[in-house]
Amino acid sequence: MKRGTSMHIPFKQLPAISVSRLFGSSSPKISGIAYNSQAIQPGFAFFAITGENTDGHAYIEQAIEAGAAAVVGTDEAILHSFHKQFPSITFVAVQDSRTAMAHVSNYFYERVQERLIKVGVTGTNGKTTVATYVQSLFNLLHIPCGMLGTTGIWKSTGKMSYNKSTPTTPMSSDIHFIFRELQRSNHEAAAMEVSSIALDQKRVEGILFDIAIHTNFSEEHLEYHKTMEHYKQSKLLLFEQAVVSIVNMDDAGMSEDILQSAKGRLITYSHKQSSGADLIWTECRHHEHGMTFHLLYDGHKYPVSVPLYGQYNAGNLTAAIAAALSLGISMDEIISVLPDMKQVEGRFQVIHGPENRKVVIDYAHTPVALDQILSEVRRIPHARLIAMIAGIGIRDFGKMPKMARTAEGKADAIVVTVDHPGPHDPNDIIRHVVSGFSKPKEPILTAATRREGVIRALEESGPNDMVLLTSGCINGCQIVKGEHIPHSDEAIIQEFFNGNHLLEIMEFRGEEDVRATQI
Repeated sequence: MKRGTSMHIPFKQLPAISVSRLFGSSSPKISGIAYNSQAIQPGFAFFAITGENTDGHAYIEQAIEAGAAAVVGTDEAILHSFHKQFPSITFVAVQDSRTAMAHVSNYFYERVQERLIKVGVTGTNGKTTVATYVQSLFNLLHIPCGMLGTTGIWKSTGKMSYNKSTPTTPMSSDIHFIFRELQRSNHEAAAMEVSSIALDQKRVEGILFDIAIHTNFSEEHLEYHKTMEHYKQSKLLLFEQAVVSIVNMDDAGMSEDILQSAKGRLITYSHKQSSGADLIWTECRHHEHGMTFHLLYDGHKYPVSVPLYGQYNAGNLTAAIAAALSLGISMDEIISVLPDMKQVEGRFQVIHGPENRKVVIDYAHTPVALDQILSEVRRIPHARLIAMIAGIGIRDFGKMPKMARTAEGKADAIVVTVDHPGPHDPNDIIRHVVSGFSKPKEPILTAATRREGVIRALEESGPNDMVLLTSGCINGCQIVKGEHIPHSDEAIIQEFFNGNHLLEIMEFRGEEDVRATQI
């Protein structure tokens, strides 16, 4: 975290923080906030966060040595012990370090969030796409908008140089710092992916979202949540801290729960005319340069034309349109700018290779998303389809066989590989995935690394074939035993086909993560 303007933090006077004991100055002067002891600079406040694998209290001494002016944690005995050794430093014992860090960060950055329109997007699939569509649409409507999500931290003018603290939703201190940077550069809004884990870990605690968008709900992140009910309840938290909730009525998994629990205004969307939703998208058609559909709203039928592909993206775009409508912008003004919508980085990206081969890179990494992308990609003319699927070592192992069951029978050859093996043996991951096949008629090939998987899939292809590379290296690396190893599917494809002159890269459609992620 970069150094901010120094200010006194009156810990006991911040009503949202439950202080059980304070040792030292009750209002220490701090110049920054950090939860990683290695990021501490002189004058910073260090928050000892207890995570799944580490306890920040073990790094208090390291933070003090680096110059921490205040330390916040939950273990009163440990804090008292350190206070005896370092009486000039403030030690604050609280009930929840994550909650405290969220509210202190909000105070330290002078509640800058209140000067931004904040749009939070949650769902198992589609968060990246919808957040990007919101950002793109707002910018076209002359509402300068940034974005925080899986693909990085973005200003309206391009990507910010910023080391993300998590794959999807940053930690609370990072969020408020980013909000400040956006506000300082004259942004009026911020769209952000809000994952279930982020909600459970209080990363967006204390943020009142102007708009919360629901995409869908299906099995994911059970390695963290353990049960589907905990996963759902975590996501529902977003709609309890939103002024407007935009709900996908086509999602049976969570839509009714949101309608019952949301605190503010509701806007619904659907592709079913019988749903009674506020916005209904229908009659979706594809053409060479995108798609058209009709949008039913307030008794009128509006024609929509966008340079995007994938039928489900009509629904994702409708959610973004609902966000703009909630701000009082007219439908006519919104419709007028839609032909200039931008694609989503790393979503249904088509690379044209020699001999009319097409390679599609897509971040589908849940069974639902994989099924959708397999259905969509078959609409593109091709001879054979070679699909690469992956087991993700840092995710739920129980999901892996379901990926195989989803892909079986839907391609002419399937390559099974590993994405982010983490601490696991890649061969164990592959075995978990392969166990999901029943009696596949297509060849099943395996590769112990993603690089080898990409090459294996390309080697299997011939003239006029389609190669689909799913799951994803969206963060530009592979996580192997704690090490982040740079990786790029595009670079491997370029290398395989021997030179950029053989390739024509285009963003073929905007979807998503219809699928994505989220830690």
